[in-house]
Amino acid sequence: MNKLKKLNEQRAEQQRVMDELINSADSENRALTADEIAKFDAAEAAIKAIDETISREERARKDVISRGGNTEMEERAARDSQMFSDYILGRATEMRTGEQNVSMGNNGAIIPTTIAHEIIKEVKDRCPILEGAKIYRTKGKLKIPVWGKANTTHNISVGYQSEFTELTADAGKFDSVDLDGYLAGALVLIGRSVSNNADFNVTDFIVDEIAEQMAYFIEGECLKGSGSSAATGALSTTTSMTTASATAVTADELITLQAKVKQRYQRNACWTMHPDTFTAIKKLKDSQNRYLLQDDFSGEFPYRLLGKPVYLSDNMPGMAANSKAILYGDYSGLSVNIREDISIEVLREKYATQHAIGVVGWFEFDAKVSDNRRLATLVMKSA
Repeated sequence: MNKLKKLNEQRAEQQRVMDELINSADSENRALTADEIAKFDAAEAAIKAIDETISREERARKDVISRGGNTEMEERAARDSQMFSDYILGRATEMRTGEQNVSMGNNGAIIPTTIAHEIIKEVKDRCPILEGAKIYRTKGKLKIPVWGKANTTHNISVGYQSEFTELTADAGKFDSVDLDGYLAGALVLIGRSVSNNADFNVTDFIVDEIAEQMAYFIEGECLKGSGSSAATGALSTTTSMTTASATAVTADELITLQAKVKQRYQRNACWTMHPDTFTAIKKLKDSQNRYLLQDDFSGEFPYRLLGKPVYLSDNMPGMAANSKAILYGDYSGLSVNIREDISIEVLREKYATQHAIGVVGWFEFDAKVSDNRRLATLVMKSA
């Protein structure tokens, strides 16, 4: 094991310690304890020391090359770059007659050590809907009581009364939103050639990527759901309005949509939309030629629309006919039951006969709107 690979594995381990401490505190809605803070600070200091060591190591290697003392390393870097390029293009480079330097499996090729750190993951926009939703952790079916009118004429009524006059009895009724637990999972196989020869910890990379993809999936289910026998998501709210156009949104329509949510639920309200929808709305101006979207550097995303934060998500539908292009309101109108947290396991023996390592992830959850008064959608007109 070369030195840089070992250092990067040590760094990944310390980063995992920090992530677990933060995730544990977040899942319990609490601050870090004194002991956790000490562990976090120690891991952070270790990462800083490792980064400095890696930097010195890389500078030393570059210095050797600049003095012409290691032309073999330069030649290797050039070969590796060509090898990786050939692999991406789906062809294998001939090293000697009949010998190939990479295999053509999905991930069975050896990632060249000189360019391993150039691998860049795709980044997806995600909104914090799960953070704002009401979270439950019930093993069986969860029934959330919802109060409403018994019918259009019957509800609890309060009014002036006369002494010695009987009050008229009336009543509302309780309905319920039922949350189950739907199982979802993913399995990825990693060629042992990659794990043994790459300049970084491929297994940790895949574990992190599965966790990221699961988080993206959960966000999508919290937003749009998948219909029957699955989560339904926030876009299933019954509070909505329809645009006059199938391809465009006006400022007046945004104002009307915002007013669909009562004032008492406006405090934590926000906008959620696809990045393309955001781009179109960003160009909207008021009657005085001022942009509706205002810069706001106090939050995570530097824009506010009609005074409320704007969040983007690739899981949101775009501005197409009949689509629910914009969600507005307080995320707490969505209830989420998490029966089983995301669990990821590395299967080192199961796929040994394939010279591979398996990484499997499971979780069980459901998400449904429990308070339609807190959430509203903008529905694009039919074509």
